Amino acid sequence: MNYFLTEEQQMIKELAARIADEKIAPVAIEYDREGKFPRDLIKYLAEADLCGVYIEEKYGGLGGGVLEMALVVEELSRACGGIALAFAGTGLGTFPIILFGTEEQKSKYLPDIAAGKKLAAFALTEADAGSDAAGIRTTAAADGDYYVLNGTKQWITNGGEADIYTVIACTNREKGARGFSAFIVEKGTPGFSFGKKEDKMGIRASATCELIFDNCRIPKENLLAREGMGFIVAMKTLDRTRPGVAAQALGIATGAFNAALKYAKEREQFGQPISSFQAIQHMLADMAIQIEAARCLVYQTCRHIDSGAKNISKEAAMAKVFASDTAMKVTTDAVQIMGGYGYMKEYPVEKMMRDAKITQIYEGTNQIQRNIIALELIKESTRE
Repeated sequence: MNYFLTEEQQMIKELAARIADEKIAPVAIEYDREGKFPRDLIKYLAEADLCGVYIEEKYGGLGGGVLEMALVVEELSRACGGIALAFAGTGLGTFPIILFGTEEQKSKYLPDIAAGKKLAAFALTEADAGSDAAGIRTTAAADGDYYVLNGTKQWITNGGEADIYTVIACTNREKGARGFSAFIVEKGTPGFSFGKKEDKMGIRASATCELIFDNCRIPKENLLAREGMGFIVAMKTLDRTRPGVAAQALGIATGAFNAALKYAKEREQFGQPISSFQAIQHMLADMAIQIEAARCLVYQTCRHIDSGAKNISKEAAMAKVFASDTAMKVTTDAVQIMGGYGYMKEYPVEKMMRDAKITQIYEGTNQIQRNIIALELIKESTRE
């Protein structure tokens, strides 16, 4: 389909696709097997000026938005969903600064992120605060010109590898979610360390790590927005990055479909390619339909957000749910089409199936997303 991308958007997509095909695809299985973080591959994105596609030009970016970020994530994920997360996870950690940072904060942090010199991460989840984000226990106590952070964050994408962290902590327990605040914490700050690196089923090239704050003192100028705005910072950020998860899922699904289609044309059984069998043809047709429908929803959601729309939670949730469910279905079918070969680690689709699963889980499980969608629908019908 023609999605009417601008010339610059098409160039971004093509550059990301070239990096995916030439630099990422050849090493994807190796990075997955070794759990190797792709810091060495970030230089290719930096050289192509892709690290800052969603950052304003005044801070060294290309001045794009959520759609430009999604285009890059989609193409990189087609080759490896885990490697793509170094870029996508940085976007998640950067959007709080883009949305709520002061001019001084933006000038200090965004240029290095746009140049690919530094990576970012977003720290909300804790052991007892996953779907219930309001259950966080990490605290930030004011002490003169500083805040003192104490607590542990869990399952943080880019954890241990990122240089800049956006951290949500509680500054007033009595106010519940209204007592949360958001802070920028730099790697190397005294009292800030890292726990174990998780051994995951999929996205193994992405670092997922505990963050530990033990009387970590950060200057008050590192507060984002103002005290009590942390929950809003987190939710507004996730509304803009969930389409990035959708784009990741879309890329994984596309990569699996391409592999399955190629295999079906080459693999012969009963004296003919298995692509000549109607059972396989119907599976391929359904996979293609689901991917194209997901792409339509993801791109249009990104455009809706970039247009400046105010209420975007429902649409962001819809894109994330539909694309991630599609990725899980398509990758499972790809393994089925490839049979025993699909189940082997030397072929890419078993990895894609493992990678796809997390897209239904992080940045809000699909069950929670359906809650959000339903509540928004009910609100809209009440207003009418």
